Amino acid sequence: MGVFGRIRDGLSLIAAVKARPRDGLSLRDLVKEEIRTVFAAVDRPIVVVQHPKVTLVVGVNGTGKTTTVGKLAHVLKNDGHAPLICAADTFRAAAVEQLDVWATRAGVDLVRAREGADPAAVVFDAISSGKAKGRDPILVDTAGRLHTRVNLMQELDKIRRIASREVAGAPHDVLLVLDATVGQNGVTQAREFMSAAGVNGIVLTKLDGTAKGGVAVAIAHDLKLPIRYVGVGEGIDDLVPFSVEEYVNGLFEDKW
Repeated sequence: MGVFGRIRDGLSLIAAVKARPRDGLSLRDLVKEEIRTVFAAVDRPIVVVQHPKVTLVVGVNGTGKTTTVGKLAHVLKNDGHAPLICAADTFRAAAVEQLDVWATRAGVDLVRAREGADPAAVVFDAISSGKAKGRDPILVDTAGRLHTRVNLMQELDKIRRIASREVAGAPHDVLLVLDATVGQNGVTQAREFMSAAGVNGIVLTKLDGTAKGGVAVAIAHDLKLPIRYVGVGEGIDDLVPFSVEEYVNGLFEDKW
């Protein structure tokens, strides 16, 4: 499969490449440069004025959101941080139990509450615990589905308000977990979460097949958001920081 076949927004990419001066570059190099430009245009550093850093992880159920929280805690701990996981998806007992397993695997603390508890109250408790114990960052697993979409978005807004009240500038990071296999539906989901939750970064999961690789370009181009991590498998080590160079080079290999 050619590189254009792997990229969802191939026509836009072709047009942009045609508009570029050749300057002696091959077509392959021109395409690579254009893809780099797409990602560079949306790259935004995270500014944390006051700690602990608070990261909300949002997304619909089934995208790998809860497991992503556990894997992210593992990544951050290996980088020398002392993360704390907050189980704010109190509407699904299974999600809390799953998160407990992942927290144990990652060797990090977990703040949880009884089923049905107010998610914003659990976030408050987690931030208080993080401050007291020196845990940083606070990773908050949020609900992916409530009774209605409106309820879900209102709940996320409430969590954001509580976080900002407790830590200046929080939530500092709002990561939307998207399944690389869902295509345009994922972009539609993302727009809803962007308006309600203030999403400023993407975690792309299930990015382990050749045909799915190009979706990262379309997401960055359409949503104007950076991709911060990619999930490439089910193991605890299978969440990795997104590397533009590795991604670009991988697109031109026979197997992504």
